[in-house]
Amino acid sequence: MVDHNEKILQELQKKSGNNVCADCGSEDPDWASYNLGIFICMRCASIHRGMGAHISKVKHLNLDRWEDSQIQRMKEVGNIVAKNKYEERVPPCYRKPNRYDPQVLIEQWIRAKYEREEFCHPERQSYLSGTMEGFLMKRGKEDSRYQLRKFVLCENEDSLKYHVRENREPKGVLKLSELNVCFAPAKIGHMNSMQLTFMKDGSTRHIYVYHEEPEVISNWYTAIRCAQLHLLQVAFPSMPQSELVLRLPKDFAREGWLWKTGPRPSDAHRRRWFTLDNRKLMYHDEPLDAYPKGEIFVGHESNGYHIRVSNTGNGCKEARFPFQLVTPDRIFCLAATTHEDRAGWLAVLQQIIKRPLTPQDSTIEATLVRKRTTSNSINIFSGR
Repeated sequence: MVDHNEKILQELQKKSGNNVCADCGSEDPDWASYNLGIFICMRCASIHRGMGAHISKVKHLNLDRWEDSQIQRMKEVGNIVAKNKYEERVPPCYRKPNRYDPQVLIEQWIRAKYEREEFCHPERQSYLSGTMEGFLMKRGKEDSRYQLRKFVLCENEDSLKYHVRENREPKGVLKLSELNVCFAPAKIGHMNSMQLTFMKDGSTRHIYVYHEEPEVISNWYTAIRCAQLHLLQVAFPSMPQSELVLRLPKDFAREGWLWKTGPRPSDAHRRRWFTLDNRKLMYHDEPLDAYPKGEIFVGHESNGYHIRVSNTGNGCKEARFPFQLVTPDRIFCLAATTHEDRAGWLAVLQQIIKRPLTPQDSTIEATLVRKRTTSNSINIFSGR
């Protein structure tokens, strides 16, 4: 039999705002922090427990016994009131997580809100100045070892530099305004890790870093986004901030193994790791390669880009679900191992092909065309 307090909780949970997790937006949360007065999902509840009872006191809505005073607190606050307080001054560059985001992003969002109260006290937001210095573990370009490197972020110079030795010239200088950054725990194998992707000498370059402290890696991620937003505001002073925020770094649209072959039936299949970064489809020998083996620009359907699907393979047992990416210059023959994987790739590629081109997209296309033309010229000259 449902007791009186449980009935009240059920009614409160149905109210607008309370019917989704206060921290990640998951539907139908079945936990609550009764001292904060918020309804949360099981994943976020575990993070709340980790902060300690002096920050957040967590109970299950149905499995735990509720006191009248705790019910009263839930009535007085609720998710909307709590958001107005704890998210009062979230910087526009700060990425608010959803339920599908990596653990480090959700955990640091929750700790920033309730433990450090960064959005109630803007002076605690150490990532807004446009500068940052510190040490990160960086994966070597030629091997898999991670070494401690000093990183220096400087918005005024539009740069992110890293040094092998502190008092020496930087080993690498990344152009901040052209940098994509995303969390990459599954790929790197460390919860507090990021992948930095940028253009170097006409080719895409990947750098993989991590830090033992989740707050440190989260602050680096936000500091990069913040500096990039400031640069965009200078470059496009009349553009609304809401549109500029959409240009900040995004996670890769999709990554995973696919089989790739040439256009001839006799061409062999090769297993490659594919990464779709905006309109740039890259393929690699291994997920943590520093450079892709090849890069394909995915343009708009009005320019001849489209997808062809075939239900018959061409002799490779693993490449059971083939499809073709058709570009004005070439047809790329790809295949997935499962029907579900192919459906996922088709959905995201079709979405990009239908999306209008931006000036930034055209710049990327021109860079890749130049690179391909140069490569072809070298091959012809060398007789390859």
